[in-house]
Amino acid sequence: MDVDDDYSISTSVTKPVLKPCHGQQNGEVSTSDSDSDHDDSGPTPSTAEYLVSEQSRQIRERQEKAMQELLIKRCAAALAVPINDLAVRALLRRLGEHITPFGETEMERRDRLRMFLAKLDAKGQLERLMKAHEDKEAAASVTRDEAEQDIQYPFYTEGSKALLQAKVEIAKYSIQRAALRLQRARRKRDEDLDAEIDLALKQAGSLLLDCSEIGDDRPLSGCSFSHDGNMLATSASSGVAKLWSMPQVKKVSTLKGHTERLTDVAFSPVDNYVATGSADRTARLWNTEGSLLKTFKGHLDRLARIAFHPSGKYLGTTSYDKTWRLWDIDTGKELLLQEGHSRGVYGIAFHSDGSLAASCGLDALARVWDLRSGRSILALEGHVKSVFGVSFSPNGYHLATGGEDGTCRIWDLRKRKSLYVIPAHSKSLSQIKFQPQEGYFLVSASFDMTAKVWSSRDFKPVKTLSGHEGRVTSLDIAGDGQCFATVTSDRTIKLWSSRNCGMEKDMEID
Repeated sequence: MDVDDDYSISTSVTKPVLKPCHGQQNGEVSTSDSDSDHDDSGPTPSTAEYLVSEQSRQIRERQEKAMQELLIKRCAAALAVPINDLAVRALLRRLGEHITPFGETEMERRDRLRMFLAKLDAKGQLERLMKAHEDKEAAASVTRDEAEQDIQYPFYTEGSKALLQAKVEIAKYSIQRAALRLQRARRKRDEDLDAEIDLALKQAGSLLLDCSEIGDDRPLSGCSFSHDGNMLATSASSGVAKLWSMPQVKKVSTLKGHTERLTDVAFSPVDNYVATGSADRTARLWNTEGSLLKTFKGHLDRLARIAFHPSGKYLGTTSYDKTWRLWDIDTGKELLLQEGHSRGVYGIAFHSDGSLAASCGLDALARVWDLRSGRSILALEGHVKSVFGVSFSPNGYHLATGGEDGTCRIWDLRKRKSLYVIPAHSKSLSQIKFQPQEGYFLVSASFDMTAKVWSSRDFKPVKTLSGHEGRVTSLDIAGDGQCFATVTSDRTIKLWSSRNCGMEKDMEID
């Protein structure tokens, strides 16, 4: 054997040989050196079946660890965690983690929570842990509910005996008035109703300015005719109310007593009583001689509009304290404090039967209340701004509202929805009223310095009463429906009457 052969043999012997491991578990090394275990004629084993060195195993573990950390970071980035630091701390407390390690900022705390949640999610423990906390909170909530069930809270405010008696009287009064109204409506079916409406609209269309008088040194805020039409009451920002004789518009008496500006004035529908509302949070009752009879205290903010119940026994007041209240005229006591508006209450009106009351306010909402049960039976939504005026029609089923959006809405109480929307004025409406007798027309006053008459049959304009130089703040209609009064911020009182009414007045004066 030559040298070359010896060299070739030695090199072949020193070559490393990879031995396949048959039937061995993960990483187990065979101790057999016998060649009989190998079958050269069989298929070539795959690379996964060969033994792996320790260095390769460590490299693979580092790669798997890096890949796992990358997946956790991706999962953490996709998780939604609270932004508020208090919520982050609360969640860390629930998970049993440290809340505020020393020197940790809010962003670092939030990142730590995100990484911790991602790790729990990777281990499959997040849902189980969160479910355990939810079950614990649910059990605590059930315990609280059971404790609260032991305490019985009243769902209503118990009224006084005086209120109960007032509701009984209002119910009896409204039944009689409703019967008379229905009887009159049946009788009118056989009459020529269109001709009667045409006559009323013709008289309203012929209204002319009959008189203009300076009412006070300060802007006027309200006006009201007496039940017989012989007197007119006005209120002013000076805090003084005045009574005027009709039709000459001569001052009869002055009502002084309020410490702040007056917001409204109202004549009793049955007696010669006058009520005033003021920004001093009180309403007062006077006689026509100017003597103070009653003072109604209870509101927590300035008053807005006031109105008498048709029976004349009760007075309704609205206020910016988000309530309206019902007062007993005889005793001067508060019978009802009614909430229901989210902002100040401005307007109030009573149904001609006396069974219902309507309120409107700065929350762009009008509500209809049943005085016999004390419930809110209807919420009228449609105005987009504050509602300042509300009025019931004498027909018993129509209601008009007007507000800051310049529109007048007619509501049908039977259908419980808006019947018609009148684009009445270019500026805010301050007040709206139906004709007192039959409701054949309605009149609206506005800050655009005009008052307008609208037909109740088709809600078309009949007459525009212009002549004021300031915002028309209030209006009223005499009992016969032929004479109107408007007051404005220009401090003037204006009387409007039809030609026939003006002729009759001239004859009376002569």
